[in-house]
Amino acid sequence: MPLPQTFSLLVLGQGSTGLDVVAWALKHSPERVSSVTVVGGATSEPTDRTRELESAGAVFVYGTERVEGHFDVCVASPGISEFSEFFAQGSMHADEIMGEPEFAWRLSSAQWCAVTGTNGKTTTTSLLHHLMQAAGMKSAAVGNIGTPTIDAVDAYGEDAWFAAELSSYQIATSSELHPRCAVLLNITPDHLAWHRTHENYALAKIKLFANMDEHDLVIVDVEDEGVMAFADRIFVPGRRVLSLGIADAGCADAAFVREGMLTVRLAGTERELVRAEELAIAGEHNAINALAASAAALFCGASADAVRRGLLSFRALEHRVEPCGEIDGVRYYNDSKATNTDAVEKALTAFPDDDVVLLLGGHDKGTPLEEFSTYVCDHVRAVVCFGEARARFRNALEEADRNQDVDIAEADDLCDAVDVARSLAQRGDVVLLSPACSSFDEFSGYEERGRRFKEYLDELRATRSLAE
Repeated sequence: MPLPQTFSLLVLGQGSTGLDVVAWALKHSPERVSSVTVVGGATSEPTDRTRELESAGAVFVYGTERVEGHFDVCVASPGISEFSEFFAQGSMHADEIMGEPEFAWRLSSAQWCAVTGTNGKTTTTSLLHHLMQAAGMKSAAVGNIGTPTIDAVDAYGEDAWFAAELSSYQIATSSELHPRCAVLLNITPDHLAWHRTHENYALAKIKLFANMDEHDLVIVDVEDEGVMAFADRIFVPGRRVLSLGIADAGCADAAFVREGMLTVRLAGTERELVRAEELAIAGEHNAINALAASAAALFCGASADAVRRGLLSFRALEHRVEPCGEIDGVRYYNDSKATNTDAVEKALTAFPDDDVVLLLGGHDKGTPLEEFSTYVCDHVRAVVCFGEARARFRNALEEADRNQDVDIAEADDLCDAVDVARSLAQRGDVVLLSPACSSFDEFSGYEERGRRFKEYLDELRATRSLAE
C-alpha cells in the first residue's frame, strides 16, 4: 500500500536515522508531509541538530516516551524494539508504524537488492555495489552501510539499483518491503535484548523474503546451520531460492566453488568467474560473500565479464580482516568489526597456514564461550585477552578441550594487548585483532577501536625508525 498523498508524520527517537527521516519530511513539506512531530525518548534533550530541525518546522517533544495525538504514519528509529512500550505508544497513535527502510521503500522508485545476516553484510553489500558499478549499472550502497535509504530516495529513479544492507531491527518493522533480490548470509544468536528470543531474531531476518515470488531471487547459505534451522520458512512454494555454499547443491540456481573456481548457476546456466585464491579478501567466509554478491549482481543484470573484473579489483574494507602492515616480520590485521564469536571463527579461516596470535576482548556481551574456546584453541598459537571481558575469556580458554598447546595471556586494554602480542609473536606470525566483543568499555564503537589499533601500530613503527 503506498503512503497517503499527504500525511502527518510521527518519528520515534532522535538518533541519526530518525533525524534523517525528519530532514527528508521537511524538504517535502507541506505538499507531501503536512506535519512532522518527533518524540525523542525518555532521556532525550535538545541538540544542535534538533534545534535546526525545529527552526525548519518540526515539533520536538523531549524527555518522554509518551505519545499524544493521532498521525497517519509513524517511523520508529531502529534502536526502539518492536516489543517496547515506546513502540506500542507509536503504534496506538498512528495508522501505520514502520522502520526507516520500509518508509524509504514506499517512497522509492529504484529497484532494491537487499543483504542481511549476522555477519558479512557490509562486505557483501559493498562488493555488490562495486560489481554493479563495474557493469556500468547505476547503483547506490544504502542502509547500515552508511547512507540511510531515505537520503538516497530523491536522487535515484527506476533505472537505478539500491544495494541495501539491512539489519534485523530494520526488517522486523517492515510489511511491504519487496526487494527484487535478497541475500541471507547466516544466522547466529545476536541482538537478543531487542528481539527477546533467537527465534524472533531469525524470523526478522527471514521476513526480508515475505513479499518475494518466482520473479525475484532469494539467495541463502544452505551450509549455515542457523539458516537451515528455518528452512521450512525459506523454501516455500512460489519463491525462487538460490542455494549458496562452498559445495554445489546441484539445483538450477546455485553458487559454489568448484575446483577453486567461483561458479554461479542461474536457471541452469553456469558462469565460471574467478579463482577463490585470486580474491583480495581472504577466507572461506569471503568466498561465500563473493559468491552471494556475484549471484545477486548477475541476476540484477551485470555481465559475467563485469563481475569478473569487479571481483578482482575489490579490496578489503576497513575493520574487516584489514591488512595493517608488518613489524619485525609479523603481519597485523584489523578485524575490529568482529563483535561476536561467529565473526571471529570466520576471520580465522583467512589464515589456514599461519600461526595466529589472537586479540580477544572488550565489552562483554555475555556470549556462550565453551564451543568457541575449543575452536579458537584449535586454530591459533596464542591468545591475548584484554579489556572488561578478559577474565571470562581467559577462564573459558583455559578450560577448553584442546588438541595443542596455546599460550593464553591477559592485558589491561587494547594497546597493552598489542604489546603482549608482540612479545608472543615470532617472525612470520599473524597478530589478528578479532575481539568477539563490542568496544564500549574503552571506545565509542568498533571503528574507533580499529583505528586506534592501526594508529598504535604506526606509533610503534615510527619509534622503531627513530631507534634505527
